[in-house]
Amino acid sequence: MALLSKKDASLISDPLADNNPITIQVLGICSALAITAELKASVVMAISVMFVLGVGNVVISLMRNVIPSKIRIIVQLIVVATLVIIVDQVLKAFAYELSKTLSVFVGLIITNCIIMGRFEAFALGNGPWRSFLDGIGNSLGYGIILVIVGFFRELLGSGTLFGYPVLGDPIEKTGLYALGYENNGFMIIPPAALIVVGIIIWVQRSRNRALIEEA
Repeated sequence: MALLSKKDASLISDPLADNNPITIQVLGICSALAITAELKASVVMAISVMFVLGVGNVVISLMRNVIPSKIRIIVQLIVVATLVIIVDQVLKAFAYELSKTLSVFVGLIITNCIIMGRFEAFALGNGPWRSFLDGIGNSLGYGIILVIVGFFRELLGSGTLFGYPVLGDPIEKTGLYALGYENNGFMIIPPAALIVVGIIIWVQRSRNRALIEEA
């Protein structure tokens, strides 16, 4: 017997491609601009959102029958804020330098519209297991885009990946730099993230014409 039914499996697979929260739903763009200049920060942010959304969806689902409708947004904010504080404290304890790099952006996970959107649209109407799968699927879809954007921005902008030089030494002129290659400083600034995301959207819609909206 399969671990996941076809319907449950789609909760994970759909956000990875044809219902991606960034490229299709156009949510969570702010963090895609802000923290993807370095691949390491992109990976940590992706893992942080996966924890917050996966656990948060389960908590909201478990409480869905006892949350008064009029205060459900407040309850959702309290749940996500609690989880974000946990993430922030863990980062400060075990990856302090990285926590300083991410700085306020970890706190802004609270206002990430992907998280609040999944609480409201899915967790409030489904059981804990399916809500957990939905949280993992959407956070994976979000994280994949962050990692792709972070990969190209750090590689082309700094010539490094995870802080390690992969194209050579720009000072000593080794590797590609010996052939006249220069880092593209534009890739380090936030507008470059929009260009990379735009290219991803173009490729995605080129492969699946059904995603192209009618004018």
